[in-house]
Amino acid sequence: MKAKITLLPGDGIGPEIVDATRQVLEVIASKSGHTFTFSTHLIGGIAIDETGVPLPDDTIVGCRSADAVLLGAVGGPKWDDPTAQVRPEQGLLGMRKALKLFANVRPVKLFRGLEAASPLKAERLRGVDLVFIRELTGGIYFGQPKGKETKNGLRTGFDTMVYDESEIRRIVELAFDVARKRNGHVTSIDKANVLATMQVWREVATEVGKENPDIDLDHQLVDSAAMRLVTDPSSFDVIVSGNMFGDILSDEGAVLTGSLGLLPSASLGEGTLGVYEPIHGSAPDIAGKGIANPLGTILSAAMLLRHSLNLDEDAKVIEDAVQKVLDSGLRTGDLSGGQRSLGTTEMAGAVVAAIEGA
Repeated sequence: MKAKITLLPGDGIGPEIVDATRQVLEVIASKSGHTFTFSTHLIGGIAIDETGVPLPDDTIVGCRSADAVLLGAVGGPKWDDPTAQVRPEQGLLGMRKALKLFANVRPVKLFRGLEAASPLKAERLRGVDLVFIRELTGGIYFGQPKGKETKNGLRTGFDTMVYDESEIRRIVELAFDVARKRNGHVTSIDKANVLATMQVWREVATEVGKENPDIDLDHQLVDSAAMRLVTDPSSFDVIVSGNMFGDILSDEGAVLTGSLGLLPSASLGEGTLGVYEPIHGSAPDIAGKGIANPLGTILSAAMLLRHSLNLDEDAKVIEDAVQKVLDSGLRTGDLSGGQRSLGTTEMAGAVVAAIEGA
């Protein structure tokens, strides 16, 4: 396999965790006889500082010419002004649009030995292994009109939630495809009892369900789904939702594992090109200290191998190596409970050693 991988380190701890993950990918390439070529580009706050925009044209070109993209994180206090004309997060939204990435895939699985790190009781965590499929390019984040105005002397803000049936169908069909390789169960999230947009969502999801009788489909209102994620998380297999609901619920689901530092994600479109990133953000409070947990990014690289490069066996090698490292008791600071912990480079080195010894 020869593949071009574009690296977007971004802001905060992004450069540290992306560099650590590159080492893991290089070891996989060496062990399996692949050739991975890497190029690095700007996105987010650092891109604003150096070019004036959060997503330079050069970055878009670099992404489009790659087979896959590995992203660190964007944002930080330096650029944290919600009224600013140019913000780091615009780089993410612009990249998703430019690359036509309409789906975010976020697995939530509790690693063996980390039950105590979760805020939930251990008995509620048994069997937790679910995937969120979140629509990325529609809904209230992109609907028009939106804006702010003074109305009747009062400051007023407005946003529009809108989905057409083609947008709904493609994300629900993707959820069914994912479920088919798992436990065959899709839960579609909506608010059909009060929102017309979500009534259309439920209608289309139901139609897709009838077209795929081998998959079990159920519908859940977003508020009750939020409760069920805490009370009975193992009852979920694949959860599919619109943009805003998925944004909120997937973060809630992430807490089940006890650390955001362990969770990967993928943003996918209609082709094989995808953008892979950990979910934890830029963590500016620990940036540059060499203590960030690289495992979420390393596991994102496993998703990259599986979804964009079709290297399932190599992806599993990485995932098994991460479990082996955790089984051995090695931890970064977010998981150590105050005990001795490894830094970013040390933890990545432990994963590399586990891969080499596999």
